[in-house]
Amino acid sequence: MNKNVQLKDLGLKDYKQVWDFQTELLDEIISVKRDNRKNSVQNATSNHFIFVEHPHVYTLGKSGDLSNLLLNEEQLKQKGAVFYKINRGGDITYHGPGQIVGYPILDLENFFTDIHKYLRFLEEVIIQTLAEYGISGSRSKGETGVWLDVGTPFARKICAMGIRSSRWVTMHGFALNANANLGYFDNIIPCGIRGKAVTSMEAELGKKVDLGEVKEKILFHFKNIFEVESFIL
Repeated sequence: MNKNVQLKDLGLKDYKQVWDFQTELLDEIISVKRDNRKNSVQNATSNHFIFVEHPHVYTLGKSGDLSNLLLNEEQLKQKGAVFYKINRGGDITYHGPGQIVGYPILDLENFFTDIHKYLRFLEEVIIQTLAEYGISGSRSKGETGVWLDVGTPFARKICAMGIRSSRWVTMHGFALNANANLGYFDNIIPCGIRGKAVTSMEAELGKKVDLGEVKEKILFHFKNIFEVESFIL
């Protein structure tokens, strides 16, 4: 099993370009797995972790409800945003500058074959990262992602998650609101969940956070929780 992970930080990059890039990586891994089965060989499959920020974009998961987007095409243009219906799980979410988006493209057969466990591990990475800033993140039953003040009238989401997997290979991932402009969430019903707010690290701490530092902490906890051998630049 290959537990090395190739790391790429793409900076600010168009959503569709990165979606296509993820798909290429996933298809390459699946091609190796098919070849292994067909020819009874055991060539190692690769794993990848992509960091990126996106220009303003709304994405709707395959089972999502389009009515949760509260803007029409002209209003999207006025906001400088675009919209895509995509192939991950979950409903609607927003990505934009100041948000840390992470896309692990992993062959889970290198780690463990359990999608539920994979999502809980991703949540734990963010929970432990937030704890380093004195922010107490937690899970909300039946609602994937990381939340604050669960079970109170002030419950608010700080990190959204949505994935796709094929032949145990993952794509898409998480979006942590670090310094994101939360006003853009007013144009959707985030994740299709009414009556719950969205927050950011900046809003909770009263100051902007260093995105590079947060990414380093995410990688530290990801490496420990997933028992990654090393990140390869």
